[in-house]
Amino acid sequence: MAEQLYDFGMIGLGVMGRNLLLNMADHGFPVIGFDLDPQKGASLEASATKGTTVKGVATLADMVNQMKTPRKIMMLVPAGKPVDDVIESLLPLIQQKDIVIDGGNSHYIDTLRRVKYLEAKGIHFMGMGVSGGEHGARTGPSIMPGGDLEAWQNVQPLLEAVSAKVNGDPCVAYMGKDAAGHYVKMVHNGIEYAIMQLISEVYDLLKRRLGLTNEELHDTFKRWNEGELKSYLVEITRDVFAQKDDETGNSLVDMILDKAGSKGTGKWTSQDAMDLPVSIPTIDMAVAMRDLSSYKDDRTAAFTVYKNTVKPVTADRNEVIQQAHDALYFATLICYAQGLSMLYKASAELKMDVPLADVVKIWRGGCIIRSVLLEDFYNAYKTNATLSNILLNESIAALAMKKEDNARKFVSLALSSHVSVGGLASTLAYFDAFTSEKMPVNLVQAQRDYFGAHTYERIDKPGKFHTEWKSEE
Repeated sequence: MAEQLYDFGMIGLGVMGRNLLLNMADHGFPVIGFDLDPQKGASLEASATKGTTVKGVATLADMVNQMKTPRKIMMLVPAGKPVDDVIESLLPLIQQKDIVIDGGNSHYIDTLRRVKYLEAKGIHFMGMGVSGGEHGARTGPSIMPGGDLEAWQNVQPLLEAVSAKVNGDPCVAYMGKDAAGHYVKMVHNGIEYAIMQLISEVYDLLKRRLGLTNEELHDTFKRWNEGELKSYLVEITRDVFAQKDDETGNSLVDMILDKAGSKGTGKWTSQDAMDLPVSIPTIDMAVAMRDLSSYKDDRTAAFTVYKNTVKPVTADRNEVIQQAHDALYFATLICYAQGLSMLYKASAELKMDVPLADVVKIWRGGCIIRSVLLEDFYNAYKTNATLSNILLNESIAALAMKKEDNARKFVSLALSSHVSVGGLASTLAYFDAFTSEKMPVNLVQAQRDYFGAHTYERIDKPGKFHTEWKSEE
């Protein structure tokens, strides 16, 4: 057996895997990586900072045999069967107490299965969300590990070293038991879907109805990113409007087809929320709008039938831009609240013990949904770590109510202008229902009992009741 020199091993040397290893090496950890493509191993070594210890190998056995024990091995391969295949390839090579980490976007149900499977073999298994894209992986991502507590304690120093930092705090923390890491990452991605949808709806009205040029949109988002909307997604939206197309010289954003892809994590968030059940309509709407965008031919045909033409906005430009700002702030706050309420419910239902204060703490830096708003959420959870919904905190409530009026004005303007703002409108619907002492579902319960004898509860006494409803026919 070769001398065991390496602290950490990576299976899958695509951009994310390579950049994470190089990040670790820059922080003084000897690292080793394997990929089926031998060119990627060579590229890994060629990209290493001078003076660091980085090695690419041609076989899994070469990697495993050159690692310190207990081995810390991370996979960054496509979700699903490829993860199981790698695990089966590893099992003959590793030993009890070794740590296997899945750093991809695996469905948490698969992670639960793998935790139990490897636990029976004496192997520690962790599902770990990593957010920040290829740049974040290289310079400091937000990292969401969950699963075996002993394994977390073993990898904690390394992950804290390579993660993003906010006010000196590492953007990594133990997310809880079993599949908590991948569950938190799933909800993170659902929130990401929602915020991107909200930004696109604001863009649509400002561009097509208010008539802002891409240069004006760039300036607007630049200004917003210097204030209370400061966030990664607003920042990159600013940059998108400045990018020119090399082929035509036009703004690149105008040359991109209006069909959005997805990799499934938003859908998983919606599906699991319905199973819990918990209400996350802004995330649901974001998933639905991506699905609808794929029906480009049908939408083009419908346009010729319904003549849904642009209705220019004649209101004061600066006033509308301020309404757009406040609507985006309000809706972003609400979609965070929806995702965090889902984590609260899932943590209890699945017995994951997710620490919500740590979740928002590590989302403040490195990740795609980082935002200055998360500092307010972190302070709220430090006051009350058991909040079932962040909107119940008085400081957060004050932030929402400050923007509520302009959010309503902007949505009203969009609807009257034939602009689709399902994400923004759904946040108001959620907010109005959540803050209402009484909802009209008493009528729904009456209807269910009428046609299906599903029973109902009463306001004046406990129990389940059924009525033989009278028909006028």
